[in-house]
Amino acid sequence: MDWKSKRVTALLEAALIEDRATEDETTRLTIDPLLRASASILAKEDCVVSGLGCIPAFLEIFARLSKKPVGRFEVISHPEIFDGVRVKKGQALAVIRHNAASILSCERVILNLMQRMSGIATLTAQYVREVQGTKAKVLDTRKTMPGMRLLDKYAVACGGGTNHRQDLHDDVLIKNNHISLGGGIPTVLKKALEDRRGGMRVQVEVRTFTELEQALLGGAEALLLDNMTPAEVAKAVKVIRKRAPGVSIEASGNMNLKTIRSYAETGVDFISVGALTHSAVAVDLSMKITADVY
Repeated sequence: MDWKSKRVTALLEAALIEDRATEDETTRLTIDPLLRASASILAKEDCVVSGLGCIPAFLEIFARLSKKPVGRFEVISHPEIFDGVRVKKGQALAVIRHNAASILSCERVILNLMQRMSGIATLTAQYVREVQGTKAKVLDTRKTMPGMRLLDKYAVACGGGTNHRQDLHDDVLIKNNHISLGGGIPTVLKKALEDRRGGMRVQVEVRTFTELEQALLGGAEALLLDNMTPAEVAKAVKVIRKRAPGVSIEASGNMNLKTIRSYAETGVDFISVGALTHSAVAVDLSMKITADVY
């Protein structure tokens, strides 16, 4: 993750501006502007870490936005603590040494982002564990928080998941609404294969065996088996492997931790899980700040 990229910087800056971090009245009225402090970010539950790079990034942006000098800072993490590692309740993820007022003004935005990202990484790791021993890889989707897709998908990768389409220009995925509005699978698939740009792969979503037959006859390069039962997916996989062995197979549709194993055992290549980013629960992190400890 490039935490200094323009896209990420704009997102973090917007978060600080939204919270009016440089206009923190409570801190201005109660904290000596020269006070130095040390802040420990603590895991209050077992989790997979994601988002450590946002800590120095937020502090650098805050310093730039602030009208007053805030002085130097450093962010320290144990070598064994990094994005993607699993930590136990009570472990310190990072220590910030900085001007106390700056720490207080940035505390909430840092925790908010890390809690969401670590929540996504933790949930993803649970799904990945469920499919261990099979060939299936767990994919994310475009069901991300608006404006935060880059960070949401990075958090999925931290949890061991595989990033799928980043945006609507990333390959061709013909779904149900395209099919119904475009005149059916044979028509839309033919158009897509003929007019696609560059080496874009054409994937077709199918929900029935009739649609599967149409997609295979039309030359689909990847298939998305949507909302089928595990038994139906297993049957479809056998048909596809026999007739089009080079076509990748993805299963999707209301996947959860109780059902994903049964889908993985059908032999699909991928299982997409929207819940990774639209239903992940933020993990509980806290920041303990102490003055004059160094």
